Amino acid sequence: MTDIATLRQEIKVLSFDQYGTVVDIQGGLVAVATPFLAAKGWSGRPDQFVTWWRRTHFENSMIDALCDTGHTPYREIGRRAVSYTMDRAGIACTDDEARMLVAAIERLPAFPEVPAALARLATRFRLAILSNGDRDMLEAAKPYLGHRFDATISVQEAGCFKPHRRTYETAARLLEVAPHEVLHVANHAFDCVGATAAGMRAAFIDRRGRPYGQTPHQPAITVTSMTALADALLA
Repeated sequence: MTDIATLRQEIKVLSFDQYGTVVDIQGGLVAVATPFLAAKGWSGRPDQFVTWWRRTHFENSMIDALCDTGHTPYREIGRRAVSYTMDRAGIACTDDEARMLVAAIERLPAFPEVPAALARLATRFRLAILSNGDRDMLEAAKPYLGHRFDATISVQEAGCFKPHRRTYETAARLLEVAPHEVLHVANHAFDCVGATAAGMRAAFIDRRGRPYGQTPHQPAITVTSMTALADALLA
């Protein structure tokens, strides 16, 4: 694990995963899905529905990246994931309804502590978004993030979803820095693993208190919140 003093000296850019790291995608989608599912007469748990949806989306995006036969937009992966989850739950759903639920991702607010922490971090580092979202989705989401980032990069630029190494390499090239000069910040271990494997450093925001896993691609720093990350990097 890289020591904090070295990170402070060598890091020039912090790149951030958006969905789940900057914005509360689980909580936000549960809030959106709850009235929708109630109107459908579904008696199950909305949080479980959203978890099914997100796991299906993740699996399908990984398949898309591994096949590497052309990048499928996040919106389309999302529509398929919602439709599959509806079928699994036995809920009638149109494609327009599925697209409506996916579009809600564009309006999710940042975690409460994030804007202030980002403002602090911006006093020393350049800050960028590196997200699996489509370009237009990330553009639409900007007013809800509570901070103006120096750059917003969609994996569409690389043509594959994270954690494919090409996404991180493309981001470093667009940011005009070496990979090791980027600290990628994510709430998801897979994203930290991908960044580290591509030569970046990683900060794992462990909000959920879950183990990172026994991989050689360990994060440079693990903290429980964005505030804690700012405390560590700016001390």
